Amino acid sequence: MRTVTLPDADTLSAAGEVVRRFLSPTPITPASGLGADIVFKLETLQPTGSFKVRGGLAAVAAAQRDEPGVPMVAASAGNHGLGVAFAADRLGVEATVVVAETASPAKVRALEQFSVRLVRFGRSYDEAEARALELAAAGGRFLSPYNDPDVVAGQASLGEELASQVPNLATVILPVGGGGLISGVSLALATRGVRIVGVEPERSNAMTAAFRADGTPVVLESTMADGLAGSIEEGSITVDLVRRHVDDMATVSEAEMADAMRVLAFDHGLVVEASGSVGVAALRAGRIKPDQGGTTVVVLTGRNIAPDLLVRVLGG
Repeated sequence: MRTVTLPDADTLSAAGEVVRRFLSPTPITPASGLGADIVFKLETLQPTGSFKVRGGLAAVAAAQRDEPGVPMVAASAGNHGLGVAFAADRLGVEATVVVAETASPAKVRALEQFSVRLVRFGRSYDEAEARALELAAAGGRFLSPYNDPDVVAGQASLGEELASQVPNLATVILPVGGGGLISGVSLALATRGVRIVGVEPERSNAMTAAFRADGTPVVLESTMADGLAGSIEEGSITVDLVRRHVDDMATVSEAEMADAMRVLAFDHGLVVEASGSVGVAALRAGRIKPDQGGTTVVVLTGRNIAPDLLVRVLGG
């Protein structure tokens, strides 16, 4: 088991600085039809199509401060790899990204546009991560998509943006896989009295089971929300952070995600991958009630969906 430390104040500050240097704040738009005082945070408009570029930038920059020139190694369902690739290109760093043979073709094609070494290995994210750890042990710095203090600190920049963009911020609804995003955002907003709610697919609910700690069975099946699929690394810092700072967790079905993707496309003109749609799915299914005393933010985390899957979903 790897030993990973929690991000401290200096780590959060350094991450915020590098994110602001390379990225503009993403917009807030009304979530018409979902209820009063509900808005979207459009991380779909990041240059890589996903919020994960925040953590990628923060982690690559931190690694280069610690060990200048050290090669980066990442495992990814796609979006974390894109974030690391973007950061490596901008910072002039060598990087390897390992993806499973089953990774989204759209995300693989996007990765091929960067000057990273792309390795396809295994049938699942967990197998790809095991290979990435082997490669890093042979000479490199492994960057987990969630179990890394600098990655978590980079995702915390989203929480800081929300605090400055949304008056009367009351609730933030976030997709959850390994927990890097919800951990960072909850840290950033920990002293502001904001309710933090996470959403996972029913078919991949490792964090919900860990959060509830009541014998809820862990389900790890195939899901269209590929960015949220898989188990959580043993001893991950995100589990402790979620238990400490997150108020509730919910799960949604494949059909509910598909419904949310159609609503986002047809009613709002937004292409959102299944992983990014789970907050809307949970609201529409009644699994989460919006806050009545302030503004509820639904974070739409990514747009990188394979065209054939998008066509199937939108066709109903």
